[in-house]
Amino acid sequence: MREIVLDTETTGLDPFQGHRLVEVGCVELLNRIPTGLTFHAYINPERDMPFEAFNVHGLSAEFLSQHRRFHEIVDEFIAFIGDDTPLVIHNAEFDHKFLCAELKLAKRALIARERLVDTLALARRKHSAGPYNLDALCGRYGIDNSRRTKHGALLDAEILAEVYLELLGGRQASLSLAESVSPTAILVGGGGAVRTRPAPLKPRLTAAELAAHREFVGTLGEAPIWKSYLDQAG
Repeated sequence: MREIVLDTETTGLDPFQGHRLVEVGCVELLNRIPTGLTFHAYINPERDMPFEAFNVHGLSAEFLSQHRRFHEIVDEFIAFIGDDTPLVIHNAEFDHKFLCAELKLAKRALIARERLVDTLALARRKHSAGPYNLDALCGRYGIDNSRRTKHGALLDAEILAEVYLELLGGRQASLSLAESVSPTAILVGGGGAVRTRPAPLKPRLTAAELAAHREFVGTLGEAPIWKSYLDQAG
């Protein structure tokens, strides 16, 4: 299963008051494991940068004026997030309204709410007491966020990917072994699944090595444990 962990930075709190996106960062997960593929873009908002927003992310209007506008990166963004891939976002309502406002201006289809996976809601369900912000969750799970001196969309998405895996039960849950069990698997006493290979591996031992091993086993006494393996191998 493919998922996209996503974060944004903006000029303010409300797109309906003229605020715009200034940065988007995305991290791809496949079966809950980061693939290393990312999407990142700074965006020229074509407006000033309020002091309060600058203090959060450190992106000045002068710096952003050198970058492309949203409608110039929108096709790359849509291609990366796909049409129906779940989007993992912390406080998803905030990012969603900004993304939809920009997509509407660019005359592109809006992102369906059904695609959103809100890690803020997950954290509230899992833990009875807060706080639930990203820094607090990093502290709860022992995730290193020392690089996070200011908010940054790609860095925050990378950190959120780690938090998301912990909210789902930790890194072991991300392996999803049960999903890849062969249809021909058999159940053993403990209830676990044992996968069978479609074809046996080719032997790596040469005939000379096998003969030398048999000779060595013959020196170990009447009933060495190795003899049972040699008998099974023929």
